[in-house]
Amino acid sequence: MPAAKRSGRIGPGEYVPDPAEGVTRPEDLPEPLILERRRDARKCPCPTCGRQAYRDKRVVRRLHDLGDPVAGRPREIRLTVSQHCCSKCGKYFYADTSDLAPANAQYTWRVSALAVRLVVEDGLPYRAASWHLWRDHRVFVPFATIQNWAEASGEKSGRGRAG
Repeated sequence: MPAAKRSGRIGPGEYVPDPAEGVTRPEDLPEPLILERRRDARKCPCPTCGRQAYRDKRVVRRLHDLGDPVAGRPREIRLTVSQHCCSKCGKYFYADTSDLAPANAQYTWRVSALAVRLVVEDGLPYRAASWHLWRDHRVFVPFATIQNWAEASGEKSGRGRAG
């Protein structure tokens, strides 16, 4: 019996099956690792008039990030964001989260950048890129979303096959 088998460790060149192989429903995928982040300020400048606006309430936003390949689990960022109301112009707005993700997005910048890079630089079809993101980075992104990102980047036209 090889030493790797006796010690319970996996050695180089040994096949280890994907624990998520054969899963057909997203509900059956492994539970994500949760990371808590905050963008919660008492006051923020209004994007319209520039006046300091007090916090009105807090909301929690869920973002999908590149997963943990060692644990084999997806990673989710639970981002607490403050909502503010400007007393001068009456506009409601959220604290800036553009360092993590675009406004109203479900995925971080890292996920979208990697997906576009797989399609544009590596030449993968959209479906293959979606599978690659799950297999190697434990983040599930529908291939149509990757197609939208790639076409929005201007690097690949929408006239090709959908994967």
